[in-house]
Amino acid sequence: MKTIGDKLEAFSVTRHSPHTARRAPALLARALTIAGSDSGGGAGIQADLKTFSAFRVYGMSVLTAVTAQNTVGVQGVETLSPAFITAQFESVVSDIGLDALKIGMLGTAAVVVAVATMIAKAGLTNLVVDPVMVAKSGDHLLAENAVHALRTRLLPLALVITPNLPEAEALVGGPIRTLYEMREAARRLHALGPHWVVIKGGHGGGDTVTDLLYDGQTFDRLDGARIDTPHTHGTGCTFSAAMTACLARGKTVPEAFAAAKQYTHAAIVAAPGLGHGHGPLNHLVSPWDESNRVKNAEDAEGLCHD
Repeated sequence: MKTIGDKLEAFSVTRHSPHTARRAPALLARALTIAGSDSGGGAGIQADLKTFSAFRVYGMSVLTAVTAQNTVGVQGVETLSPAFITAQFESVVSDIGLDALKIGMLGTAAVVVAVATMIAKAGLTNLVVDPVMVAKSGDHLLAENAVHALRTRLLPLALVITPNLPEAEALVGGPIRTLYEMREAARRLHALGPHWVVIKGGHGGGDTVTDLLYDGQTFDRLDGARIDTPHTHGTGCTFSAAMTACLARGKTVPEAFAAAKQYTHAAIVAAPGLGHGHGPLNHLVSPWDESNRVKNAEDAEGLCHD
């Protein structure tokens, strides 16, 4: 099994003539995001679709909720009905199809159950679950009674889950302050059913941000310099969307993990400084810009480039 210590294979871009445009599903990787809308554009489906485009993946969306949101906070949330969420999903999957999908904000227990049911029914396995619970502003985006449904109905279906530290703490029911506690939390989360667990360390302290990847047997680790900036709105959405895009393009989970780490880091560095609060990232950065390379603990190359 490859690890992130191995050099990642280069992406290839298929060239085709206008005469083959009707065969686009076979020539262009497809990714679906099931998440909420961020009217400010920094997180949610907006961040996901921009990230898919950066990785040259065709993006589709199923909206679960619509928010009135900016860099300062969330001013309002309207959750869509489970029936309409399911209708969107069936509309996209029955016609265009997909190569990978990710799940973000779900909002309520009823939506969690509906989404888990439709994914299980469709037999989709190339699934990234980002257990969105709280916005960068501190506003809650998942009802407390939905956490149990998330743990028992959705996580077991995932290929990989990508909680940050607060989300991992909510899922395991205890504090995570040290690398040892991150490892123990990853083991407990893996026991819930996902094949791979990523725990992101961006909410921790210190000058280094450590992210862990666990497959039930071994840990891989990526370290990156912490960036002193308030402009980190949408980092979790961006990271999970980048992993999803790589999986849609046929990459392994360790390859996707390394590429997502690099792209998110570069997007934070290039943040445009918009708004009066926690500003968005710059999703226009190239995933293959070697000037923003992030190395793993063994200083091995972990770059995914075109």
